[in-house]
Amino acid sequence: MMFVHFAMKNIRAYRNRSLVTLLLTTLTTALLVFATAFMDGSHQKMLQNAVEIYPGYVQVTHQDFRDQPSLDNMIFDAKAVRQVLATTPGIAAFAARFESFVLFAGAEKAVGGMLTGIEPTAEEKLSRLASSLVSGAYLADHDGNQLYMGYELARRLKVKVGDELSFVGTGADYSFAADNLLVKGLFKTGLFEFDASAAFVSKGYFDQVMAAANYASHFIVLPANPSGADLLAAELNGRLDQQYLAESWRTTMAGLVQAMLVDSIFGYLTLAVIFIVIFFVILIYTWLTVFARMREIGVLRAVGTMPGQILQMLVTESVLLAMASVVLGGLIGGALAYYFHLHPIYFSFSEEQFKQYGLAASSMPTAFAPLVILRDMAVMFVLAVGSTLYPIIKANRVSPMEAIHHV
Repeated sequence: MMFVHFAMKNIRAYRNRSLVTLLLTTLTTALLVFATAFMDGSHQKMLQNAVEIYPGYVQVTHQDFRDQPSLDNMIFDAKAVRQVLATTPGIAAFAARFESFVLFAGAEKAVGGMLTGIEPTAEEKLSRLASSLVSGAYLADHDGNQLYMGYELARRLKVKVGDELSFVGTGADYSFAADNLLVKGLFKTGLFEFDASAAFVSKGYFDQVMAAANYASHFIVLPANPSGADLLAAELNGRLDQQYLAESWRTTMAGLVQAMLVDSIFGYLTLAVIFIVIFFVILIYTWLTVFARMREIGVLRAVGTMPGQILQMLVTESVLLAMASVVLGGLIGGALAYYFHLHPIYFSFSEEQFKQYGLAASSMPTAFAPLVILRDMAVMFVLAVGSTLYPIIKANRVSPMEAIHHV
């Protein structure tokens, strides 16, 4: 307590220097907390958009479909899989899909693309296809040869809502499949490649024209708790026939997950470089502050104060200032992170650029994670105290006479 008393007295005595140190560490802590929250939040937003636009949180496929996506590796008993999904707890919604690559032909051009049979009503809960509508109307379960297609694919084929086009493909039984389709609606997710190749029809119609009754290329499953997708996939693998495989988005979108991880690593490396620079700024400032008090240290040594006691007093000052700074900075950075978590930052001037990176909207929420904020505060506390140790130890080793005569 004695050292705390002397430390507080010295902090008040050198008010201006203490205030500069406090502000520098506070701003640095707030910056670290907010920068981490923004980086983590943007990555979570990108992953969430990529998952919810179309791929889904959990996919059920034939066990060989991922490595060999052919008509030989379809789900040939969709009713059995549907029964398992319907009786598994923790599932909010599910639906079957059947994807097939076909050749679309408009009045002027022919373009290859993916024609998928979906269950429109259930699909509204599983993806953002319906909410991505930009023209016309979304599909209904009873629709016949009505087509819901990507905006870019329609532009490449030079068709619009109400126009007719044809498709040629291969049925589920390897038979020839072809029909005329009427464009009912256009969607635009912001994923350029997807919008330039994907088109959808109701699965009832698809099953008839493609001879795919009771078949599916995969099922999409929405967990009641999306964060538990891995656990749900593991449970489904215990319930499904061994020929089927349930995988969470972390597996089906492993490339994107790895890309986000690499981006996070580079982001933290960038922050590390910035804070190493800040560390030396604090160290230099502390050096100047401590050596400005050299005469005071010399007098204390001359009257019998032990070097260890001076060291404890100066370190206590550093700890108190660092503690006050990181708490204040953590509160400021945490408040900003919480506010922008509720009210995402909207980059209206760069919406098109964001869409090219898979973001359906250019709003960026921060991630508000109290444990991460406490971690960042601890890092800054160690950084702030650590940057003062060398100048304090160095000054404390100077002899009393040198210290007293120090200018």
